[in-house]
Amino acid sequence: MAKIDSKSSIILEKSTVITRAVFWKIPHNSEQEDVHLKLGRYKKPKNIISLLDEEELESLEPKSELTLTHEELKSLVEFLQQNYEPFSKGVKAFIPLDHPFDSENASQIKALFSLPNKAEVINFILDNNIISSELVLGLRHSQRLKAIKKFEEMLNQDLRENEWQKWFEANSWVLGSQFVRILDERTIDTKNISDFLMEAYDGFLDVVEIKRPNGGLQFWASNQDHGNFVPSTDLIKAVTQASRYIYEVEREANSVKFLEKVGGVKTVKPRCVLIFGRSHEWSSEQIEAYRIMNANYHNLSILTYDHVLTRARQMVNS
Repeated sequence: MAKIDSKSSIILEKSTVITRAVFWKIPHNSEQEDVHLKLGRYKKPKNIISLLDEEELESLEPKSELTLTHEELKSLVEFLQQNYEPFSKGVKAFIPLDHPFDSENASQIKALFSLPNKAEVINFILDNNIISSELVLGLRHSQRLKAIKKFEEMLNQDLRENEWQKWFEANSWVLGSQFVRILDERTIDTKNISDFLMEAYDGFLDVVEIKRPNGGLQFWASNQDHGNFVPSTDLIKAVTQASRYIYEVEREANSVKFLEKVGGVKTVKPRCVLIFGRSHEWSSEQIEAYRIMNANYHNLSILTYDHVLTRARQMVNS
């Protein structure tokens, strides 16, 4: 039988109780060795001041004992190394730098970025240079790649218009640098509610209108006219609606009430971006017809969902 090495120590001795720790090293035929730990609390015999003899210690009656296996002991040591010093100083939540990417640390990072005072969080990060510009760019790049993947998945589903509104609201960057932000207000007047009212880079108000890419809406009419591709009835209706929004916004240009609703964004010659239909299966003739048709609108630009997807990919890869 293999010899079992051991080492013991009294870690606390009181008048009636002794606490003792014992290591066992159990050798194996392989190079592996298991180390176990036994913690015991024992009743101290009366009229004995101190026990130093090992045999006397072994004979004591245990009040309680706990033996940790090799795996349990390793886990306990790691736990103490990571947590004892911070906890003793009053820290209840921290990120150990020797294991920064453990999944349990994510909750601590989320807690920091979920604090209600966002402006204070941002100022703290900027003032202390916590996040480098390279990391900011990397995060934005990854976020946009994720958004593009989501967009592609949505194109394969028959989603309602409100689902697309949510996606564009969260990813307004795909609409291009001509837009600064989406305004909180969507209502033009009591009869007209746009999908988005936008503030353009020049400080003026523009409109974005989207139609679901599926649902049977056609971009081109089923029959050509004198050999030319012409807009479908669905597209003509959407263009008419977008033009109405432009007209109604212009009518409200001098309205103090409307100006207050849109946060003071000026309204002068508004333009509209209409996102309608698919173009991934267009022929070269249809691509040319689209170019000609779009050039005839001076305050309206029509994009298909595939145009938006291509633009997003180019923006991410630029």
